[in-house]
Amino acid sequence: MARVQTLTHSLVGKKILMAVTGIVLLLFVIGHMIGNLKVFMGPEHFNAYAEGLRTVGAPFFARGQLLWLVRLVLIAAVLLHIWSALVVTRASWAARPTGYRSLALVETTFAARTIRLFAILFFLYVVYHLLDLTFGSANPAFVPGDAYHNLVTSFQRVPVAVTYEAAMVILGLHLYHGLWSACQTLGFNHPRYNHYRRGAALGLALLISIGFGIVPLAVLAGIVR
Repeated sequence: MARVQTLTHSLVGKKILMAVTGIVLLLFVIGHMIGNLKVFMGPEHFNAYAEGLRTVGAPFFARGQLLWLVRLVLIAAVLLHIWSALVVTRASWAARPTGYRSLALVETTFAARTIRLFAILFFLYVVYHLLDLTFGSANPAFVPGDAYHNLVTSFQRVPVAVTYEAAMVILGLHLYHGLWSACQTLGFNHPRYNHYRRGAALGLALLISIGFGIVPLAVLAGIVR
């Protein structure tokens, strides 16, 4: 109980909470990316994967139960991540209310300077993405149970595909800064190895962004149809 109170009451604890929830969300993002890439295996495999998400855990869980448990964990992680980020941000602003006239490049990056704005934009996109491909209310051609058809018909709309690509750029920037910051918060910080840490954060962020981004490009190119 004391440790939980430390996480929720101290600034360091909130930074740790933000880092840990960020890692939980990162693991989900990686799994989601791998699942998305199954679209290149064709409709049968992709739809089987989508259905498997709803039947995993059977017979101990009814259809969709375990998936909803995972969703609830993810929702909790998102809310805690946002809350801790807001508290840390407010504390940072309070510590330097007048701000800096300029920031040296060694102390900040474009990703760091824009992470809060981009995080809000990405959150709004995720809401639309769920309405488009999960619930179908934003996809005029939505067919319940046919995940492959829904994905292809959605990304065949150029504005949707372009918006998705922009969201993946935002995701990459957020991951790059978030991974770097999380490692520092959790103690993986040493001047001798920091350049490797930055390179690893950049590499993973690029891998995930590209892994997601090639799907709508393949649809627009007619490779996936």
